[in-house]
Amino acid sequence: MKRSSSRPLRLGRNPFVHKLKFTTAEKIKIGLMSVTVFPVRLLLVSFFMLLAWPFAFTASLGRSECVIEPQSWGRRFIDLCLRVIMRAMWFCGGFHWIKVKGEQAAPSEVPILTVAPHSSYFDAIPVTMTMCSIVTKLESRSIPIWGTLISYIRPVFVFRSDQDSRRKTVEEIKRRAQSGGEWPQIMIFPEGTCTNRSGLILFKAGAFIPGLPVQPVVLRYPNKLDTVTWTWRGPRAFKILWLTLCQPHNPMEIEYLPIYTPSEEEKENPALFASNVRKVMAKALELPLTDLSFDDRDISLSQGPLSIYDCSSLLEFNRLVCRLGLKAGTTDQVLKEQAKRARKLHEDRLALEDFAQFLNLPITDMLTQVHSLFDQHGDGLIDVRHYVIALSTVLRPSQSMETLRLAFKMYESEETGEVLEEDLTRILEIMLGVKEVELSSLFLVLGVPGKAKITYDELSNFIDKHPYFVQQSLNFKDHPRNFCDSQLKSSNGQSHSKDD
Repeated sequence: MKRSSSRPLRLGRNPFVHKLKFTTAEKIKIGLMSVTVFPVRLLLVSFFMLLAWPFAFTASLGRSECVIEPQSWGRRFIDLCLRVIMRAMWFCGGFHWIKVKGEQAAPSEVPILTVAPHSSYFDAIPVTMTMCSIVTKLESRSIPIWGTLISYIRPVFVFRSDQDSRRKTVEEIKRRAQSGGEWPQIMIFPEGTCTNRSGLILFKAGAFIPGLPVQPVVLRYPNKLDTVTWTWRGPRAFKILWLTLCQPHNPMEIEYLPIYTPSEEEKENPALFASNVRKVMAKALELPLTDLSFDDRDISLSQGPLSIYDCSSLLEFNRLVCRLGLKAGTTDQVLKEQAKRARKLHEDRLALEDFAQFLNLPITDMLTQVHSLFDQHGDGLIDVRHYVIALSTVLRPSQSMETLRLAFKMYESEETGEVLEEDLTRILEIMLGVKEVELSSLFLVLGVPGKAKITYDELSNFIDKHPYFVQQSLNFKDHPRNFCDSQLKSSNGQSHSKDD
């Protein structure tokens, strides 16, 4: 699969991976703090969180979810108490001095604060300092104690099980943002997930759809040992808490940047608005821009013996199929049905019109781009099996053996179940995201250098015995490396979901 003629993706270091390395001195310090300071800090943090709960619970009683009530003196008192209690909690956790630069704009002036980079649950500190509303998943409300505190700040809840959730969330953000300051400011983390702060990933458009001025807010953790980062591959939540509470001091900086007022063009184009605000924030942070989004994390973190080697072309393909709505509605059963249809069409290369009919979609610029990714010979015709392999790869990047099995079903001989070397080459090129693969060394290792055919069982058994065969048995020609290939070296490493 080839790249389009657009500019290369800016990738750099994988933002969804965080590795901690300790010196001997740091290990000794953490060991001593674990048996002295850590238990005391944990007890105090728990105490202040429990202390905050009755205030938040009382203030939430009888309150409407859709209408904002006037602030009575009682509610103002509770708000002040909660700010003091939460600040004391963070102080006990080692966040003794939190440096604040700039000034927070008034809600009537700026209804939305965009905060980045989002890298930890400690990013809740500016939320508790300002008592701004946030956008969070509905499941957060059921977390004991913390769920009540979240409900107090009147968040915009995202219903993940609701197919129409994104539209409803955007509508609620717009409704509150256009209230003229009646509702609390909404603090939005536009990256939509936690990263390791190595760069700013693509912003989601939700905060920018209302087309109103926003105030960018940047966060910094200038600690020598980064124990706060909690992302998709790295230390789990409790380990992060333990290591952070074992640090003598945890510095943090919050900087309120000047208000960003969108142009007429940006009001009409939320993606452009988001992109320009991201550039402003990246400049303030002195961080690079990374052309990855929340939806790309599974591809960039693919694991297994056939994990993706170069993400570039597959990331581009993934974004196109997401925009076309092809990814959301594609189940394993749909993939199998498409594979059966593609096998029947293996002797017919499809023009754009035929490809549109295969997918039951109208011809659009976006569909034309997808079609061109598989146009190997530049004659406007594609082998639709290549599309099915690529779709299976981005749908289930860490289930590469299932994709390989699906590919064999489309290519194998009905009599022997064998796939030709040239066909296997093309399969692996698409799955690994590379331009050209040389398989002669693989067949040499198999002891059948002149056969040039292989069954799925033969290849699967070989991979089971040689899990690093991609590095050891395949040769890649003229291939630029990026962060995805580093995952091959740690494909057997631990990974966890943020929901763990």
